Amino acid sequence: MSYKRAAHILPKDLLEQIQQYVDGEFLYIPRTSQNRRGWGAGTNTRRELRARNESIYADYMSGIRIQSLADRYYLSVKSIQRIIGQLKKEHQK
Repeated sequence: MSYKRAAHILPKDLLEQIQQYVDGEFLYIPRTSQNRRGWGAGTNTRRELRARNESIYADYMSGIRIQSLADRYYLSVKSIQRIIGQLKKEHQK
């Protein structure tokens, strides 16, 4: 998300109307529904988390204990259990 100067984009009368409600503050204007992107769509975060989770599952399947995985990946035991449970379901299909 980048900031734009309202005075450079909006017509003067519209800017003055907005200033009646928000004067000198930051205002977030959400995207229209057709322009919305899903979480992680603009970055590699989804792919990186998927690869990490697959590594966790592979390590678990090779015999590494959950507490060791939590320590190795800096996650809670509950998070490791959730990841393993999700991937176990996916791999059984």
